[in-house]
Amino acid sequence: MKRLRRPFVGGNWKMNTDLASAVELAEDVASGCAKYVEHCDVAVFPPFVYLQAVGRALGNHGVTLGAQDVSHHPNGAFTGEISTEMLLDLNVRHVLVGHSERRHVIGEENELINAKARAALDAGLAIVLCIGETLDQRQAGQTDAVTTGQLRAGLFGVPAAQMARVTIAYEPVWAIGTGRMALPAEAEEAHKAVRATLAAMYDDALARQVRIQYGGSATPAGVKELALQPNIDGGLVGGGSLKAAVFTQIVAELVAAHSPLRTAPRKD
Repeated sequence: MKRLRRPFVGGNWKMNTDLASAVELAEDVASGCAKYVEHCDVAVFPPFVYLQAVGRALGNHGVTLGAQDVSHHPNGAFTGEISTEMLLDLNVRHVLVGHSERRHVIGEENELINAKARAALDAGLAIVLCIGETLDQRQAGQTDAVTTGQLRAGLFGVPAAQMARVTIAYEPVWAIGTGRMALPAEAEEAHKAVRATLAAMYDDALARQVRIQYGGSATPAGVKELALQPNIDGGLVGGGSLKAAVFTQIVAELVAAHSPLRTAPRKD
């Protein structure tokens, strides 16, 4: 089956780097991925304090700037929060919402995640909505119930007209930072359930257009097999994104797997 979706790879730097290493990493990623951005969307998500410096370091090579979180409040007395307006002022184009560490470490609930998603989309930003099950939930056979429940809650009230700026990242919590990746069949099964839920929420045509990334200890070797699955459209990379050579190789593997998309229009 011919793929209709352009791959998208995001590098989530989490709470890592200092100013000098963030700039160096951004420069290396921008130069390394320059030959791939015609065929694949690439973004990096540095810590908030380095957004401006990283944005400058990325230059005009085609790698775009993302933020790891956003407030659902437009502005005001919300100490420590970052607004959509602030992000737009720094030329941020993508925002992560619902990352497993925000859910399971910080304690964010579906209602707050939905509010952030809607605020970002209403402001004109693109979002990466992260969903995924814990090991206990997988072992209990609850994977689809958990992921599709998070999907429905996260997109509650999001109109079809805004879905072109939505990417879903399936990130099994049990694989994040553990070095263990989901098997291709496991990941494909979860992605397929997500796409079926999108079809039920909206329609089949829209569901076929939405990109679903895999996140969870992504490596170049592992991504190569995952990218061949029909419903996997890219990756949200954690630790691997902190090494420019590794991240660039992941991008290269995805481009190779999605080679039929070489003439597809760019999708931001």
